[in-house]
Amino acid sequence: MDGMTSKIAVSLPEELIAGARRAVARGRAESVSGYVAAALAEKAKLDDLADLLQEMLAETGGPLTATERRAADRALGITARAKRRAA
Repeated sequence: MDGMTSKIAVSLPEELIAGARRAVARGRAESVSGYVAAALAEKAKLDDLADLLQEMLAETGGPLTATERRAADRALGITARAKRRAA
């Protein structure tokens, strides 16, 4: 992450802190701060995608009906069995 940083204080559940520290100990993050920053960046991306999806649904008339979803699955070659495995 580039740019200016600011120091803040937050309260987190102990199990999340322990997980962040394990990530640092295993070399998955340079620091707990870096781990938290990466998690927040990922959450922001997901929120942006959710907003985009809502905008797209509003422009196209809403979510797919069950019939439309089945047709889309067939067009994409997605079987019911593959969907169950993914769940």
